[in-house]
Amino acid sequence: MATKTISLELDAYERLKRAKRGKESFSAVVRRARFDAPKSSGSAILAETAALYHAKKGASAKTLDYWDKAEATDREVPRVSPSKWDDEA
Repeated sequence: MATKTISLELDAYERLKRAKRGKESFSAVVRRARFDAPKSSGSAILAETAALYHAKKGASAKTLDYWDKAEATDREVPRVSPSKWDDEA
């Protein structure tokens, strides 16, 4: 079986060592480990996209310009239709 050498910071090594059960190998500990998947809910995706947008990363200049124009338009003219219920008090 092929092996791979990795470097760990001391705190990570100690945590891995404490997770061992008996004479279990480090490979077995890692195979047994659970790594949480990143959130993939709609709100998490939108939040990540917004963060990339505001950091000017992850999109072409043309796309960023389009988003800037769309954001400015949204501020000027909201996409919410007027409601006949707003007039009644």
